[in-house]
Parts: sequence; structure tokens; C-alpha cells
Amino acid sequence: MEPFVTRVKSAVGTWGIAGTDEGITHIYLPNESAPPSTGTVPRPVANGAVQLEEYFRGERRDFQVQLADVASTDFQRAVWSTLREIPYGEVRTYGDVARATNRPRATRAVGNANHANPWPIVVPCHRVVAAAGLGGYGGGAEVKRFLLDLEGVHFA
Repeated sequence: MEPFVTRVKSAVGTWGIAGTDEGITHIYLPNESAPPSTGTVPRPVANGAVQLEEYFRGERRDFQVQLADVASTDFQRAVWSTLREIPYGEVRTYGDVARATNRPRATRAVGNANHANPWPIVVPCHRVVAAAGLGGYGGGAEVKRFLLDLEGVHFA
């Protein structure tokens, strides 16, 4: 079954939420092109869209969404699990996440796992910053700053 995509608008652009009845398979960043969909929105996708809209309005801090099983490595799954433990309004460095996954020298690998994260915001890779500043983000620095500002974390 082809994933259904619905869209959610934010101050930094339109996000796409893709998924099936099994769960959300991908969240497209505003700079990514999401394929068009027709038909009925699967319940996990509709629920994810509502929760993302609430997040953008400042009404949601945690997500209770159904994520689909996606192809990933054990290390990626460990990083993504660690990211979900970072509280709203807080950040961790790539080194912090590497240590939390018992791979203290794997800071670059943490960055790669963040980049491969199929569920940005829900699995909050935007809360991971460089030791000396903002760090990278697949959606660009403006989007990362917007998300962190929304959560009350400000970077110059």
C-alpha cells in the first residue's frame, strides 16, 4: 500500500505526514517535496497531523502517535529512542546522545542517524545541537531555530 500524505502548515513552511493504517512512515520537512495523495487519510496520519498542528500552536509538548516500522540499523533505533527522551524545551549535544547510546566516540554517527530520522519533530532531532552552537538540520538552520524558539530555546 502506498503511503498517504497529508500536509500541515507552519510559520516556516508546509510539512508532509505520510503513512498507512500501520502508522506514520515519514514526516517531510518544509524543504522536501511530498508526493500528492488521494483517498481517505489513514487514522495514524490524521492523528499525527492534528498533533503537529497543536505543537505548532504551542499546545502540545509530547506526541502520542503510531509510528510505522521502517528500515533502520540498531544504532539508528538506539539514537531515535534517546532523542524521544529529550524533554520539550531542552537540548542535548551530539556527544551527549552518543554517550547515552553507549557509543561515546560516535558523535558523527549520531549526526547521521539524526539525518536519517524519518519522523522529525515527533522524534525530536532538532533538540540535538553542536557543542559549539546550533549544529545542522535537514530542514536548514531557519527551521531548526524556529522549532527551538517555539520550545523556548534560543540560539543566535
